[in-house]
Amino acid sequence: MASIVQFENVGLRYGTGDETLSDVSFTLGSGAFYFLTGASGAGKTSLLKLLYLAQRPSRGVVRLFGEDMVLLPRERLPGFRRRIGVVFQDFRLVPHLSVADNVALPLRVAGVAEADIVQPVREMLAWVGLSQRADARPATLSGGEQQRVAIARAVIARPEILVADEPTGNVDPDMAERLLHLFDTLNRLGTTVVVATHDLHLIGSIPHAQMMRLDHGRLLDPTGALRYPPARAETAGAR
Repeated sequence: MASIVQFENVGLRYGTGDETLSDVSFTLGSGAFYFLTGASGAGKTSLLKLLYLAQRPSRGVVRLFGEDMVLLPRERLPGFRRRIGVVFQDFRLVPHLSVADNVALPLRVAGVAEADIVQPVREMLAWVGLSQRADARPATLSGGEQQRVAIARAVIARPEILVADEPTGNVDPDMAERLLHLFDTLNRLGTTVVVATHDLHLIGSIPHAQMMRLDHGRLLDPTGALRYPPARAETAGAR
């Protein structure tokens, strides 16, 4: 399986404080499904920000689609961001646009003709159970409805990578299962999916998914040990 994302010894620091992420190294296979887990404050959202190019690392290498994102000129970033769908914890819907227009936004940004937008938006709203709310504004929606709009917007353009930060936190269990099925369907069509969640039931519902686990900003292997221990720890252990 070809890789679509590579992190090599990545560190992320906000301001002058301690590192939020330290010595993070991993590879994501193209077309694979991943769950990212970890306690609150483990660094999940920060790692996702690096994945969807909202943040650059303080050190290390981040490669997406075969290109070094750290060295990439800023003017080229928007083109790469359009290849990534993002579901944010706080939804980030455009308040003055209708539900349908929020969902259509990625298609319009990509230059899709208006005549080719109506049907995909209608089908996507039906899938997430919001056909009757197409003309509503985000402020009139419940938290769960806003989350569904955000998910529909993230997946409508068939992104190469889908990044979702706690995407089922505001919906009931039945809708959570339905939305996860949508992610799984998109994944089977070739999209690499990364879902950050603490919901163990969700993790067990996708048998072919792989799990990544963060602990205090460091990536762990399935046994709970550091996947890439820092060099100083190896040195200390050798004494």
